[in-house]
Amino acid sequence: MEYEVADLAAAAGTSVDTIRFYQTGGLLPLPGRSGRKAVYKEEHLARLRLIRSMATKGLSLKAIRLLLERNPGSQTDPGGDTALLAALEEETDGAAYSGDELAGRLGVPATLIRAVEASGIADGQETPDGKRRYSEGDLSAARGAVRLLAYGFPLTKLLALAVRHDRAIRKTCDGAIDLFDDHVRKKHGNAQHARNAAEESGEDVARAFREILPVVTAIVAHHFQRVLVNQALRRLRKKGDASTLSFALKVASRTKLKVSWR
Repeated sequence: MEYEVADLAAAAGTSVDTIRFYQTGGLLPLPGRSGRKAVYKEEHLARLRLIRSMATKGLSLKAIRLLLERNPGSQTDPGGDTALLAALEEETDGAAYSGDELAGRLGVPATLIRAVEASGIADGQETPDGKRRYSEGDLSAARGAVRLLAYGFPLTKLLALAVRHDRAIRKTCDGAIDLFDDHVRKKHGNAQHARNAAEESGEDVARAFREILPVVTAIVAHHFQRVLVNQALRRLRKKGDASTLSFALKVASRTKLKVSWR
């Protein structure tokens, strides 16, 4: 059966604007053509219903896009990955503020938030209308960044450093995701075949993710802090500024890092 866009919207229980938004975002394949008319098929209707089904489970468009990319030909909810995506969504819950609202909470110009967004380092949660929303955690981190500016760090140089860090950490994160994918997700997925078993395996993967994420986060944070402090101390030692070095060592000791020199 073939549909024009209005008929497809009616059959899927959605709007024409939503269909076009899904197409723009790569969630829905483009229609075929019959003369000058756009023509949709049953596959489009099935895909729309699948998107709506996953959305009702609380998955964002970003998570749904990832799931569809992993299973491009699927017309049913692939339960094995849905549990993992739900676990990922838990980490992005509470996206309550728009960019302008975030600026208001911080007491900074909205242009500052837009500058950070333009740099590519503001990875807010995507909403169905294509806009970014920010969580309480984002607000807390942004308050810390504003405190850095209050100490006199120049915004342009701070943003440039943040962009460099962001590019490096994204590569590291991709590698970490590949490790998890190869040694946790695929390992569980390949071991199970039946539908119920696949769902159980998906829950196991989601459980592993929930346990691994805080451990990895703590390791990365600890390593960054240790390297930052040790690098600063090495610089002071090279300068031979004994009084500043002594003070810095006392400050470093309060971070509960074991700093030692050979």
